[in-house]
Amino acid sequence: MSEDKDSTTSQSDLPPKPGKRLTLGHIADQLGISTATVSLALRDSPLVAEETREKVKQTAEEIGYIYNRSAASLRTSRSQIVGVAVHDILNPYFAEVFSALEDVLEEQGQMIFICNHRDDVKRQRGFVNTLLQHRADGLILCPSVGTTAEEINRLVDQGIPVTLVAREVPGVWAPCVRGDDLAGTYQITKHLLAQGHTKIGMVGGRRDSSTGRHRNEGWRKALKDAGIDPDMQVDLPELMTQADGRAAVPAIMNADERPTAIVGFNDLVAFGMMTTFRRAGIEPGPDMAITGYDDIDGADARTPALTTVANQPDKIGRLAALTLLRQVAGDRVPNKPIVIEPELRIRESSPPPGVRLAQRLAD
Repeated sequence: MSEDKDSTTSQSDLPPKPGKRLTLGHIADQLGISTATVSLALRDSPLVAEETREKVKQTAEEIGYIYNRSAASLRTSRSQIVGVAVHDILNPYFAEVFSALEDVLEEQGQMIFICNHRDDVKRQRGFVNTLLQHRADGLILCPSVGTTAEEINRLVDQGIPVTLVAREVPGVWAPCVRGDDLAGTYQITKHLLAQGHTKIGMVGGRRDSSTGRHRNEGWRKALKDAGIDPDMQVDLPELMTQADGRAAVPAIMNADERPTAIVGFNDLVAFGMMTTFRRAGIEPGPDMAITGYDDIDGADARTPALTTVANQPDKIGRLAALTLLRQVAGDRVPNKPIVIEPELRIRESSPPPGVRLAQRLAD
């Protein structure tokens, strides 16, 4: 009998019965205004007086009303959602690009969905499909390796604003904001040549991406202009991270013609090489000149400080966001690259052969 009593749940133990979902009408009735005015106030429309907007927001907070963005998007054809997809959000360079574009988009009331597609085109496509399901206002995309012009153009043809960033895809009907990667590696290779280096390798870069191709082309062009055959130099593709840079060192050391200088695809690859060379008894700088690309935070604080190329992440991020917002507003934006000039940052890691510019580290 007692077991039956214990197993019986009393009415007081049950959770309260769910109430009705709050609507715009609840706020409108409480304030004595129309639901249309409430909706405009919650969207910060200038058509509603500031005092009324504040009263509506305060009442909504007090009663626990949550703005139904999906319903609003059906009424306005705008979701205030923008998707941002890049291949490596862990790279400090892309973190800086994202921070800049986020500032611009948030100023315009846009919410951001972000995807780290890791150069997996299937993962990227899944993210884009999710954005379409949420009726996103647009997409800022650093395209994965394997992205085709057809799949981007299909989005544009459906009226989805798209802006590419950092990487371009030939034949796409969308603008692209990027750095001049060919010019950047051309400048930094010319700097190494001017320092007296004639054996200059290149490490890193996915050559199936426009960035990887352009940076490799800049290195090759500078060597050819100096009468040096780039095919006779160390050239290790597909490396992108510090771990990749560390793994590249044995191949460099065992090369038939060991270089005296290395052009790193990015700063991360350069950092990985510097650490591993030092452990192998090869001092970065005097024994092996090393350069990077992007000028990420901390590049100037290494020993030796890293010679690199400033790739203007703040400017690229802001321009990408502004370009997308123009499209969202209905402007026709030319589908051509918006190219940002890079700036060479010469520091201690790229001296002439045998010359030390940085203080020697204590053993």
